[in-house]
Order: sequence, then structure tokens, then C-alpha cells
Amino acid sequence: MRLRSLAPVVALGVVVGLTGCGGLSVPRLDPRSAQQPASGGDPVEPTAEAPPGRHQSAETSPSGPAALSTAAAGADPTGSSGSPVVRASASPADAAPVPAVARAVDTSNPTRTVGDGTPASCTSAAVVRAVAAGGIITFDCGPDPLTIKMAATAKVRNANGPTVVLDGGGKITLSGQGKRRILYMNTCDVLQGWTTARCQNQDHPQLTVQNLTFADGDSTGQRADGGGGGAIFVRGGRLKVVDSHFVDNRCDRTGPDVGGAAIRVLDQHDGQPVYVTGSTFTGGSCANGGALSSIGVSWVILNSVLRDNAAVGNGANPARSGTPGGGSGGAIYTDGNEFSVRVAGTLIEGNDAREGGGAIFFVSNNRTGTLRIENSTLRRNPSHGFQTHPGIFYQGAGSAPTITTSTVR
Repeated sequence: MRLRSLAPVVALGVVVGLTGCGGLSVPRLDPRSAQQPASGGDPVEPTAEAPPGRHQSAETSPSGPAALSTAAAGADPTGSSGSPVVRASASPADAAPVPAVARAVDTSNPTRTVGDGTPASCTSAAVVRAVAAGGIITFDCGPDPLTIKMAATAKVRNANGPTVVLDGGGKITLSGQGKRRILYMNTCDVLQGWTTARCQNQDHPQLTVQNLTFADGDSTGQRADGGGGGAIFVRGGRLKVVDSHFVDNRCDRTGPDVGGAAIRVLDQHDGQPVYVTGSTFTGGSCANGGALSSIGVSWVILNSVLRDNAAVGNGANPARSGTPGGGSGGAIYTDGNEFSVRVAGTLIEGNDAREGGGAIFFVSNNRTGTLRIENSTLRRNPSHGFQTHPGIFYQGAGSAPTITTSTVR
């Protein structure tokens, strides 16, 4: 069964506009409803700062992580595979502990290898075949760094795995050439094979990308399941990103909810989070979510950098009259109901939102979701339309995100 679009139904500021297999219903919230008049009437348009009584200083630590370092003093500058680990930490103490579930997968005994030791053997077709076959995938393309220009999107076959791991060894860049999405996994896409009765909530495939660079991906015009995900699109199963870099990726420039220039995620098994560890996101551009975007999905983002990404849409969500919509979440755009986002040991700077949330846009429609920022620095992330805290638009459990030992300005 394919995802089917319904005409939006608007009631009390909520738009229901996405229905998936298994009856999945994803609401949409007008961020302008954050400020309601005291006794009925129309919502008040948010100002560029939080309304009186809601704003609080988020700068809780003047000594929070403020500098990008490839190797904190006394720390090993490489990961277990020998690839650089880029951290947003001023010292080892600022780096967030990484749980075992968020660490790199052991690829010492790969299922298959792309390449025979020469650059010429590492082709787009070889990558596409390997991803479709599944398993643990490594690259043998010679001693030097190599960019593989993808002539087609690599797609995960849902029956193959259940584990799919791509490990570039810190030397491989997959480029969409500004023409196509690079990697795609969708458990509800019949063309990739249905493997369970509840495609939106199954524990496989479990996709891990590690020690790879994804550059110049572009999903513009790819509207299936709402589009987005210029480098990687995932629906269902599980996703983990370790020690990887996302550079200059794109998705549609307009749309109230399309997002994720680097990564777009819909559904994760039993509501478990997407883990992002030791990774960087730079130069991304999309209607919403210049780096990351999701609906109803939780994230744990550790020891990473999100810099110079942009939400370039216009009109927010739902789109204001006469606009195409979008423009929220310069780096991160999340909405839905029950979900959480945790950002720790991370630097988010220089991102830009034409509407709300220059760094982070977080809307939990039923106000159960939580946003936690720990040992991190968020700075110079302008919100040109609305925000509740510097660079953040938050609607969730309580009146504010939880911010500890961090600088937000």
C-alpha cells in the first residue's frame, strides 16, 4: 500500500494531511498558534522573540563547548576505523558519552565489498547492487580518498538484511551530483518489498551509515511520502549515523512540511530514536530542516556539528495564505506527537530559518514531546519570523526545553 494524501482538514490550528499504511495519521500544527489570545479569537502572530513571560535566558554556562575541534586535548583523534571524529567540544569533558547502541558497527568481516582495490572498480552501479543485496558493506577502492558519482539512488531492499551497514572507512564520498537522492530505505514502499503486516513499525532493515561522506544529494521533486531527504530518506526500520559527513545537500525549496536536506526520517521501530554520533552537517538547504527533518521520530545527536544550513521556504506550516509554506528549522525540523530530541556535546551554529527556529524547530502537537540540550553550543542561528528562545521554536511538554551546561544565544 502506498502512502495516500488527504485534503488537509484544519481544526483549532491543527492540520491532518498525511495518512500512511496501517492507518498512520500525522497531524500538523500551525506554529503561529503558540500564542493564543486570552479569551478566544484569532491567534496572535509570534514576534521575533518569545512573548513576555515565556522567554528565559538559555545561556546557562559561559564555558560551554564553543569551538570545533577534531581532537580534544588528550583524546584519540580517530574512531575505531581510523576515520576523523569531528567534535563540538572544547575539552574531553564536553564530549557526551556514547552508548553502545550509538557506536559504529564492527565491519571487520564484511558480507560484501564494493571494489577490487582500484578506483575504477568503485562505481555507482556497484554501490547500488551492494545496497540492494544488504549485509555489511565496505569499500576497497585503493589507498586514496575517492568520490563515487552516483548515477542512480541506492535503495535498500526490505527483505535483504536485516542489517545493512555502509562503511566508507573515512575515505569514500558518495555524491548525488546535485541531481538525485543518494540513499533510500522505505519499509512501506511496495517496490522495495513489503515484509511485515505493519510496514510503518517493523524492526528491520536496520541501516547504519558510518565513516562516509554524502555530498550534493538532491531530492527536489521526489514527493513520495512527503519528499525530503536530499542525501538519505528513511521510513521504518532503524537508522544510525556514525562518524559521517553531509555536505551541500538539497531538497525541495518550498512546502509547509517537506524537509531534511541531509536526512529525512518517518517512523522508527517502537518509537526508538535515530542516533547521530560524531557527524557533521554543512551547507544544506531545504524548505524546512536544512540538515535533519522528521515527523513523530525521536533523535539523539551526540558530539556532532551542524553548521551553515538553511530553511529557505516561505509561509510556515500550515502555509500562510498566498505562500507555498516552509522556512522552519534552519538545522533541525521535527514535529508530530510523542517524540523527543536530545542534543549533547554538539555545536549548532550559523544556521538560518526564514520563518521559525534558526537552529531547531520542535513541535509536539499533543505537548508530550521533550527537547534536551546538554553540554552544547547553539549560536548565531537567526529565526527571521518567530522563536521562543534564541534560535529555537519550541512547543512541547512544559513551557521550555531542558537546557543544561550549554550556551544558547
